[in-house]
Amino acid sequence: MNPPRRLFIASIYLAGFLQGSAFVLIPALGNTLVAAPYLFSSSEYAWLFLPQTAGAIVGAAAAGWVQRRLGMGRLFRLGLLANLLAMLLLAAAAHASGSLAYALMLAESLLLGIGFGWTLAAINHYAAHFFGQSVSAAVTLLNALIGGATALSPFILSALQARLNWSVWPLALAAGFAIAWLPRLPEADDESRSSFWPSGLSPFVLVVLIYAICEGSFSSWSSVYLSVDKHLGNHAGMLALSAFWGSMTLFRLLLAPLPEIWVSRRSLLFASSMGIAVCFAALPWLSGMWALVGVFALAGTACSIYYPFVMSLTLARFPRQQTQVAGLVVAALMAGEGLGSYGLGLLQQVQALDRIYLASALWGVPLFLGAWFIKLNARANG
Repeated sequence: MNPPRRLFIASIYLAGFLQGSAFVLIPALGNTLVAAPYLFSSSEYAWLFLPQTAGAIVGAAAAGWVQRRLGMGRLFRLGLLANLLAMLLLAAAAHASGSLAYALMLAESLLLGIGFGWTLAAINHYAAHFFGQSVSAAVTLLNALIGGATALSPFILSALQARLNWSVWPLALAAGFAIAWLPRLPEADDESRSSFWPSGLSPFVLVVLIYAICEGSFSSWSSVYLSVDKHLGNHAGMLALSAFWGSMTLFRLLLAPLPEIWVSRRSLLFASSMGIAVCFAALPWLSGMWALVGVFALAGTACSIYYPFVMSLTLARFPRQQTQVAGLVVAALMAGEGLGSYGLGLLQQVQALDRIYLASALWGVPLFLGAWFIKLNARANG
């Protein structure tokens, strides 16, 4: 591998680590933002997520349009620039209070969402571009790095907050985005003729949307489920959340390099679908802390490969439209995460979380059928 190629790949994977680290900062600051000097109410805090989610969906969906007009390299750098500005705004908010701090964080949330949509569309395409013979492994490792950063970033933020000021971590991430921005990456394949919604894309987007609802249902409510619904305390809730993200990252790293002749991607997708269903069905029947934490760890394992494998199959199925389809798949991921995270909150006004989790086991059926269909579709058109 020649030095420029190594530099380009390092820039792509660095961007993935930084993106995962940045995207989790507002949730990680939850306890800080409801205390002095910010004193955000619960509703004000909740509204901080709306610009981020909307920005990520719109940014990802528009990624192909931006790439066709400005080029892949500029799309990537614009995404990094949006993230860099978002981190600077967040660092500035650390030294403000009241309405000014809130306005800065709303602007940060929007820029971070747009940066997320553009950056993820670009780096998933670049991963496929640089590792054409190992797309599945490259995309899975990239998403493992993003997930690992998501799990690690809150701990770094907490450590810096205890010793210095929490603004240090956003400033460090801003510097990282500036470093990743420096290399001028090569242009990828021409996509000037790609349509907004390529024919045959719908099944890929639909299964990612359903998968993301499941992931959001596990990740966003694991802490509340153990600490409040199961009356096991905050420590148990945080342990379940860490177990979910930790096992997801670990198994992405373990499964990505496995050759297809050892374990087929199709078999792993089927196992993932059934594992997600079994974990949803098992949770309401358990009461012990370690049993529940163990199931959330198994849920992370089950979720670990579904999205990256579907993304790699999508990129392989649409080799001349990879930026556009990657953006739309990322948009589906963010929309599903929002439905899984916020939708469960609304449903709990009429049903207990135990019953919602039990009913969520039915998501395993479309995930299983979707994995079957998209794999056949990718083979038929590959």
